[in-house]
Amino acid sequence: MRYKKLLISFLLLTLCGAAWVGCQTFPSAMSSMAVSDHFDGYRFRNVSATPEHTVGERLSVIRKIWTAPDWQTQTAPKYIVGLSTLASGVIDVTFIGHDSFLVRTGNRSVLFDPVFSEYASPFSWIGPKRKRPPGVKFEQLPKIDVVMISHNHYDHMDIPTLQLLAERDAPLFVVPLGNAYFLHEAGIKNVIELDWWQSRVLAEDLEVTLTPAQHFSSRGLFDRNKSLWGSYMLRMGGKRIYFAGDTGYSDHFKEIRKRTGPPDVALLPIGAYEPYSFMHSLHMNPDDAVRAHRDLQARKSLGMHFGTFQLTTELQDQPANDLAQALDHYQVKRSDFITPKEGASYLF
Repeated sequence: MRYKKLLISFLLLTLCGAAWVGCQTFPSAMSSMAVSDHFDGYRFRNVSATPEHTVGERLSVIRKIWTAPDWQTQTAPKYIVGLSTLASGVIDVTFIGHDSFLVRTGNRSVLFDPVFSEYASPFSWIGPKRKRPPGVKFEQLPKIDVVMISHNHYDHMDIPTLQLLAERDAPLFVVPLGNAYFLHEAGIKNVIELDWWQSRVLAEDLEVTLTPAQHFSSRGLFDRNKSLWGSYMLRMGGKRIYFAGDTGYSDHFKEIRKRTGPPDVALLPIGAYEPYSFMHSLHMNPDDAVRAHRDLQARKSLGMHFGTFQLTTELQDQPANDLAQALDHYQVKRSDFITPKEGASYLF
């Protein structure tokens, strides 16, 4: 039965990629972008070398993922909270689920990679299905001022969610180079693009810098790496909040700390890492995440990218267990790097 599902999904995704009209428009849309150490005029790349896997290797990993034990589908978490009014000078960071975070001050609200759909997929009825519901219901969200998207994968750039936010709140959307196209196609116009190390002051107490990540991009079969991916350093309410997006471990964490300063809180991925021999260049395991925490010299870190969508072969609760072991190994206090519960809020 699982192999039938795999075959159907593969055929549908193949058709989706073949029909993706947007891939034909990228070269002209990107013609004004400057060639750099991570852009050759046609495609983006990681500064650190990342391996290219063969078709056979990729199919082997897909087979392992689809034959791995199914994660448990959970009901609405008991941690769903009512978002209280914040005192002046307080930052609230609320974990919604997967990579989705709400960051608030008394007068600003920012969302990172919001995903409220049931499937991380180009389709609304098939693909990786949400195993944990959002810790904050969409209707509970305060008015959102800014939405920041790390890259265009379906578990990070969820167009139905972005359309709902645009219709309800008309926020500013911030994306890496080449990604405004997808939002414009969805009718979302209030979008700015940033390159790595480019900063933008969004308000008197709100500044964002797009920083590197080690990953890749694609939404179909023919647009791989035609748009940029990244992480963000957000200066908000006198604090620095770092959002890592999707990334493998590399020296870019040290460089970010040198250029922007250590964050008060870092939001770091700890899941989707097995089989590690295949995934390590694109996703961090908990050991990598603790090293990133140390490289950044973050005061506090919160884990993300775990437990919601079954993307790889580790067990649903394995990231939290592996993180605890990694913290003990590196002699980092467990209170300094937390595996959050959906809906849990942390005040800084």
